[in-house]
Amino acid sequence: MGLIKQRKNKKYNYKPRYYKGEGSPYELKHKFDDFRSTVNPAKGLKGKFNAALDDYKNNRDDSVNRRVLIIAGILLLLFLLLIGFDLSIFFPQN
Repeated sequence: MGLIKQRKNKKYNYKPRYYKGEGSPYELKHKFDDFRSTVNPAKGLKGKFNAALDDYKNNRDDSVNRRVLIIAGILLLLFLLLIGFDLSIFFPQN
């Protein structure tokens, strides 16, 4: 019925008659498409998850990992404060 399947975009393959350069000057493409591995068409949920894992394993960046851990820690502390958890167990008492 069309509710489950996604519509594919139409492709525009115009080739100018007198253009002598490489490719088409009217090609609609994002400038970072050559560097991405996740631009391929949808492969389902499992395929998207596997592609994201492969991209993570091949392009590791320690500063991003550290940043994600810091953000997760801050969010965890905010959550604990919000629910009224007693944070004094984390600090030494005299």
